[in-house]
Amino acid sequence: MSKPSVLLDTNILVAGLSSRNGASFQLLRHCFDGKFEIVASVPLWLEYEATLKRAEIRKMHGLSARDIDDLLNNLAVTVKPTALHYLWRPQLSDPGDEMVLETALNGAAEALVTFNIGDFKPAADRFGLKLVRPADFLNMLIKRSKP
Repeated sequence: MSKPSVLLDTNILVAGLSSRNGASFQLLRHCFDGKFEIVASVPLWLEYEATLKRAEIRKMHGLSARDIDDLLNNLAVTVKPTALHYLWRPQLSDPGDEMVLETALNGAAEALVTFNIGDFKPAADRFGLKLVRPADFLNMLIKRSKP
């Protein structure tokens, strides 16, 4: 069985690094273990970096800028690089989410894992993109790994 290929919204990385108690943290562990690959574009990766290095976010997760660089370098091994060939803007009410949607679609992601289902739902329905919360994707991974 092939590995699922999904896009992790930036809020999943923030949550996963900020608490070891939630599904987002477990997803990051499964990603590092090679259980799935991340669909990512250069603009999305730059957003990951910029967001994780913001002062208010760094206070939440307690990592240094160097720690974030190391984490992203290690996470990059799991990435399915995605070029953005088509821009369908505007599709969403938040212009900052457009690049996330475009990356998921161009990368043929099986799903977009996010806490913001409502923000993406109208466009995801139009394009047939599956939206899942972290706990639901974690459950899917667990079911896939059972014989």
